[in-house]
Amino acid sequence: MRLHEGNPLTCYLDPVGIPTIGTGFTMRSGSVRRELAKIGITKLVPGKTKITTAQSDVILDAVLAAEYVPAVVAGSPENRKQHELDAAASVTFNLGVGAMNWTWAEYWRKGQIKKAAAHLASNYNTAKGKKLQGLVRRRKEEALLFEKGIYTGVASATKEATAEPPAQPDPVVKEAQELLTAAGLNPGAIDGWMGEKTKAAVIAYQKAHPHLIADGIIGPATLAQLRRDGSAAREAVTKGVGSAASSGLLAFVAGLPWGWIVAGVAVAAVAYVAYRNRDVIARRWNSWRGKEVVV
Repeated sequence: MRLHEGNPLTCYLDPVGIPTIGTGFTMRSGSVRRELAKIGITKLVPGKTKITTAQSDVILDAVLAAEYVPAVVAGSPENRKQHELDAAASVTFNLGVGAMNWTWAEYWRKGQIKKAAAHLASNYNTAKGKKLQGLVRRRKEEALLFEKGIYTGVASATKEATAEPPAQPDPVVKEAQELLTAAGLNPGAIDGWMGEKTKAAVIAYQKAHPHLIADGIIGPATLAQLRRDGSAAREAVTKGVGSAASSGLLAFVAGLPWGWIVAGVAVAAVAYVAYRNRDVIARRWNSWRGKEVVV
């Protein structure tokens, strides 16, 4: 699970804007809240809340024992195998214990292992309606573990620079290169190779974000922020244009001054998106002026 989740010791915002720390810990989990409270943390603040590696280890063990493993044991057949339980623990840790009530788990309880694995591999990979490549990969690897007990299919959540290109382009690195290019940086060719040029672009991006460590590594926190930046830009365009077009049509039909209405709705839609992504805008402003801002 840590290879999937990573282990950032400084709080960051995940791709859909949820404050996260350590091995995917969020305040949405009751057991996580209890464990964080034991070390004096009652709120996760991106860029400010920090934990140690030892604390992350303790929290991970505690929340698995208190919340996720019991849910898997209670919702699985008695003849379950260790690798099936391990895969299911990873699934519920990512999706919530309610995942044991979903279709893939129903197949498992019926003894239909191949069918459960196939369903798991091709579903449950979206966040707020958007398919995330990290979740697509994770579901496939969990399905492989669930069906065949292969742990070696797990890919690392962190990508570091290498001297030689990989045998196959790394999809995570390729996605990061595309997002870095969209952000105005130059990672070199979009080829899925974490080379020195891509590393330099990652460092430049990280330096503009005070809650990221400028280490040149594409980890969960850096990738999540890149995705949020890209999502904010697309949302501003789609919501602004879509809202303006629909409002303009209604105003035209009603005989109202549709030109002014279109402009007003477009401005309002962009303002709404800007407010929702105000931390992204603040960091863009920070990068432009060379000043640090509050996350």
